[in-house]
Amino acid sequence: MNCIDKTTKYLGYFTAVILGLLVLLVVYDATARYLFSIGLVALQELEWHLFDIVILFAIAYTLRENAHVRVDIFYASFSQKTKALINIISSLFFILPFSILIIYIGIDFVYMSFVQNEASSNPGGLEYRYLVKALMPLSFAFLLLQAVKEAKTNFSTWKSL
Repeated sequence: MNCIDKTTKYLGYFTAVILGLLVLLVVYDATARYLFSIGLVALQELEWHLFDIVILFAIAYTLRENAHVRVDIFYASFSQKTKALINIISSLFFILPFSILIIYIGIDFVYMSFVQNEASSNPGGLEYRYLVKALMPLSFAFLLLQAVKEAKTNFSTWKSL
């Protein structure tokens, strides 16, 4: 197992832990809100931030596990060689350019948030919004690395068949 796969695997485990924390937080928040009429803006925003982590970091893990969205009705009937070729093309011409674009745009997006010391506009909301915004280019960097690894693996498969 290479370094990229191992990193992505542990990123998936980290995402699972965050998802568990998110579920507990939502249960607590809903219980406090509806049974005790206590609601904190910071908790609601934390829920969204944890949800961001789950979605963004699960992208690379989903690609690693070959569980991403595609039209399986056609893909399932293709030969292994055709599947490998489709995976190579999708990695090189869709995932990589899109990831590079998101990383490029995202870095400026995070930088502007950091410079402005962006915080929630809601009273009692969370500060340091740039931290959660930094997840976007970071998660797409993980996706880019995983896509390169998958393209290499699929190329080897395609060549051997």
